[in-house]
Amino acid sequence: MVKGKTAGDGPESVSGRSRVVATTFAYNVAMTAPSSVRFEGRVLERLNAFVAAHPGMSLSSAGNRLVDEALRMQEHPLIVFRDGPAGRRARLVSGPDIWEVLGAVQSARHAEPGLGADEIVALVADTAGLAPQQVRAALAYWADYPAEVDGLLLRAQAEADQAVTRWEREHDLLGT
Repeated sequence: MVKGKTAGDGPESVSGRSRVVATTFAYNVAMTAPSSVRFEGRVLERLNAFVAAHPGMSLSSAGNRLVDEALRMQEHPLIVFRDGPAGRRARLVSGPDIWEVLGAVQSARHAEPGLGADEIVALVADTAGLAPQQVRAALAYWADYPAEVDGLLLRAQAEADQAVTRWEREHDLLGT
């Protein structure tokens, strides 16, 4: 936390007149360790183009996000990251979003509580048109990043609940 000047710290002179300094109490910086990174010219050009295409993103935040995603893809080779209506999210290479696979696993577990782990994986793979390795890759990613995936699952469920409620209201009003 860094404290700045407050109105009580005294006046400053501007063109010979006194004025009160704006109040700044504190701000937090989420930096674990400052670091300097040098990019090759073409990499920096591409990074700057990426930042320009994503308003509100700084060069530092873009670099941080892209390095984090690259490290995650290194840890989980069947995972990629894509932008879409739900925002930036992890998904299987040539497959659905990780949260969708996890939703299917949860649904299968709820519907068939007596099945073992391998049987749940086989069921989800079969019904989703995936290989069991893809389902396991989604599970492994979720195990490492549960808050991220669970957040997307909760958001999708809330949107689905809202759509059902809207549909029911419309049909109740229309008497259908």
